[in-house]
Amino acid sequence: MDLKKILKPFCVSDGKKFSLKNHDPASTKGIASKKTGEALLRRGVEWLAAEQSKLYAQDRWSLLLIFQAMDAAGKDGAIRHVMSGINPQGCQVYSFKAPSAEDLDHDFLWRTNRCLPERGRIGIFNRSYYEEVLVVRVHPEFLARQRIPPALVTKDIWRQRFTAINATEEYLAQEGVVIRKFFLHVSKEEQKQRFLQRLTDPDRNWKFSNADLHERKYWDEYMEAYEDAIRHTATKHAPWYVIPADHKWFTRVIVAGVIADALNDLKLAFPKVSTDKRKELEAVRQGLLDESDKKRERQKR
Repeated sequence: MDLKKILKPFCVSDGKKFSLKNHDPASTKGIASKKTGEALLRRGVEWLAAEQSKLYAQDRWSLLLIFQAMDAAGKDGAIRHVMSGINPQGCQVYSFKAPSAEDLDHDFLWRTNRCLPERGRIGIFNRSYYEEVLVVRVHPEFLARQRIPPALVTKDIWRQRFTAINATEEYLAQEGVVIRKFFLHVSKEEQKQRFLQRLTDPDRNWKFSNADLHERKYWDEYMEAYEDAIRHTATKHAPWYVIPADHKWFTRVIVAGVIADALNDLKLAFPKVSTDKRKELEAVRQGLLDESDKKRERQKR
């Protein structure tokens, strides 16, 4: 199976002509059935676990995965399923909700920059600095709370933030941070059905929030904001993957595929030991063996 061929329709590395109209939220293109998809996911999870060990041991690269989506699109489930085989010591997950008073006293990239993954680790942002050109754009009152000097809040502020984001992501890429950004593209009708499930199923009631329903009223505004953000920040070194999210099994397979493809491109391997180090290790091994031999000799006496 040609992984890059399957992923290509969802990858946006040049956003100039990007349009959400060209991306079907219900697509399962490239994978024949749910059964096939689930089998691929199991294999992918095992492979990712092995590659993550090499990433950690090599201690050169880091991987930053950014998840953005409308409510109920399946971000949490995708992260949980795809990363289920990863060693927790090598993975860091951060969920960014409403900014705190401390966050608001800093620039809009401050709180996420503090959480960037170390070399050898996988960092996951469940929402991110992109909220600053999405939810803040849809709700201008949030921008007012950031206490930016009024003279700096102009009609160009979103373009300026896109420029800052692009510069930051280019800098990170130059420092060995591999960036993959996911927009889990769920349809408005599917979101409605998932909200109804949360309201109907007692075990899912806790997932529902009136705030989610409130944000649904701004669906069109959010779609415009997402489209504009992707159009202005999709680059070769930090591509967006617009992943159909109406079928959760498909979303998870493609997310796993994107991560696998990114790690595979790094040609990861366990560090090679020098000749001198091998001699040192052999001496230690021999010492341990001699220790065992001496113990057996004492026991025979």
